[in-house]
Amino acid sequence: MGTKAKVGRKELLLFTSVILCSLTLGRGAVYTSEPEVKVAENKPAKLSCSYSGFSSPRPPSYESRVTFSDSGITFHSVTRKDTGTYTCMVSDEGGNTYGEVTVQLTVLVPPSKPTINVPSSATIGNRAVLTCSEKDGSPPSEYYWFKDGILMPTDPKSNRAFVNSSYSLNLKTGELIFDPVSASDAGDYTCEARNGYGSPMKSNTVYMEAAELNVGGIVAAVLVTLILLGVLIFGIWFAYSRGYFDRAKKGTSSKKVIYSQPAARSEGEFRQTSSFLV
Repeated sequence: MGTKAKVGRKELLLFTSVILCSLTLGRGAVYTSEPEVKVAENKPAKLSCSYSGFSSPRPPSYESRVTFSDSGITFHSVTRKDTGTYTCMVSDEGGNTYGEVTVQLTVLVPPSKPTINVPSSATIGNRAVLTCSEKDGSPPSEYYWFKDGILMPTDPKSNRAFVNSSYSLNLKTGELIFDPVSASDAGDYTCEARNGYGSPMKSNTVYMEAAELNVGGIVAAVLVTLILLGVLIFGIWFAYSRGYFDRAKKGTSSKKVIYSQPAARSEGEFRQTSSFLV
């Protein structure tokens, strides 16, 4: 009986778990000697797939950078886009008997320099969010924060240098949240990205100031605004009470202009023919 093998990439078939297994369905079994493969970018990678109970598989054609064999597939040179879960399936010609196994491929790429977002000034007693991220690392990076050159623990109460601070730190997302901000939180902040491959990369250092809420200044500004508004209202009322607005209206309405057309007159006769009264 003829046989055929199908090798699928992550875009074709995805599995949520990767296990070393030997599946025996009917008379055939498919297994792998290495369920997790980690290899640096631009290096070759071998995804093993062995079987028993089947005749020699007949792999389909694939991209020129991949070679198929009876024991699996080999990438001549992997890229970060090749990271994913791959499924090897072997079945008989009728498709009634088959076996499959998955292999997780992780292409290793060192992290790039992370970018951070740190407020230049945070108000004491309020909430402040600092973020850190980078997009090149594979596997995804974890993010560690430093304040004034000291590594910040995930639990601030575990280190005497941060015992007066209230923050939460997410290594996966890179978020550092102060809730609330205290006076001791002022300082220089740096983020470092690590993914276990290559050298850790640090961001630029940004200073965050922890400022008191200026209640006195706010109250003074409100009082000044109210005083100016009161002066304006009083000035308008005073003008009305003294009749300045009525006089202005009368002054404009009392002006009269009288104009009469000149009457016909004989040549040489002179007399006043028009008059104006203002």
